[in-house]
Amino acid sequence: MVSGLRAPGFQPDTGRESGEAAVKDEPETEPAAQNSDETFYCEAEASVAGEKEKPGGESSETDLEIEDTEKLFTTGQRELYLEACKLNISNNDLGLKGASTISEFLQRNTSSLLNLQLSGNNFKDEAAELFCQAFSANYRIKTLDLSHNEFSDKGGEHLGQMLALNIGLQSLDLSWNHFHTRGAVALCNGLRANVTLQKLDLSMNGFGNEGATALGEVLRLNNSLVYIDISSNDISNEGVIKISKGLEFNESLKVLKLFLNPVSMDGATLLILSIKRNPKSKMEEIDISNVLVSEQFVKILDGVCAIHPQLDVTYKAVQGFSAKKELLLWTNPMKLIQSYADQHQITVIDFFKSLNPNGRMMMSVGDFRKAMIQQDKVPMNPYQVRELIKKLAEKTGMVNFSCWCLGGALRIMKPGGIKNCGLCYGSIKTAKFSPDDFNVSLA
Repeated sequence: MVSGLRAPGFQPDTGRESGEAAVKDEPETEPAAQNSDETFYCEAEASVAGEKEKPGGESSETDLEIEDTEKLFTTGQRELYLEACKLNISNNDLGLKGASTISEFLQRNTSSLLNLQLSGNNFKDEAAELFCQAFSANYRIKTLDLSHNEFSDKGGEHLGQMLALNIGLQSLDLSWNHFHTRGAVALCNGLRANVTLQKLDLSMNGFGNEGATALGEVLRLNNSLVYIDISSNDISNEGVIKISKGLEFNESLKVLKLFLNPVSMDGATLLILSIKRNPKSKMEEIDISNVLVSEQFVKILDGVCAIHPQLDVTYKAVQGFSAKKELLLWTNPMKLIQSYADQHQITVIDFFKSLNPNGRMMMSVGDFRKAMIQQDKVPMNPYQVRELIKKLAEKTGMVNFSCWCLGGALRIMKPGGIKNCGLCYGSIKTAKFSPDDFNVSLA
């Protein structure tokens, strides 16, 4: 049942249109009243052509009618527009009927919908066939979430065909479905032809080693994927060897998550050695959090990081490490930086800005990790750098050096408030700020 899913600017079909925001290719002879169960309302912006057809004196009733989607934005408008281009109808048990309605809508390709979230809707393989039809024609959607559904191997074949044809998707979530060997191979065959997808979540499926073999071949050929999560897919060392072979040639992947696969230390070693053999590797993060490694593995990893200092590998622990050794590895990195800044009579901000060639307050996580490992002013191990990134990194994948210590320039605290600075551990009082200065988004 898909009634009641509405967005701003849309009203039930009662014979009136709301600011011409309705989809333009609906038949004009359609009856005014419809069963609500058969009506699907969706977030979309009126087409440019439809906008031009409006009478000159007609006023708009919808907040989504922004004339130019990427240009002419004043402060805040672009964010509002992008938010309006999202559609989350997850966990509605839409089933095959809902999939059919969505597919028909998408094939019109008339909306400005960019982000479609369809998680947990009891979609089965027949729905995958409908989505294949839709996304073979619709290139507007950039982010698609089909996680927590009931797709199996036949659905994987349909979605693989879709991936081979689609030239718009940048992020796809297929986690928590039922893909096994046949479906995994079909999906990977589609990925081999795809040139736009950057982020792919395949976790909590059943790829197995055969699926890992197909994925390894994808990694060898594909140079658009940046992020892959294949955690919990019953991939053992045999499959990791195949993935490693692909990584020796890959020039785009930055994040690989293999958490909770039965991978041993030997498989993990082969994985990081594949990065060492690839001088063009951009790998920044490998997650093998359930693997218990040895000190020999750590030494090998240090050697790899000397060549690829942007790399961070997360593993369970090191065999035989005492609590004292573990404690030494976790010495607070911010205190080390603050001590260096005090000794050289500079600010913490000055230290961070010196890491960035352009002197700006932000840089990517990978560039920041590389700069911290390579700098010799405050030597740190990978554990400390990882902790530092947790404090400073934003959800956008950028590290922000901005600090409350800048003496009011950032204006991010309530008047008279006292807050401990995340960079220097000092208490900052901001009584001089006026209420108008408070920026709640940064507090």
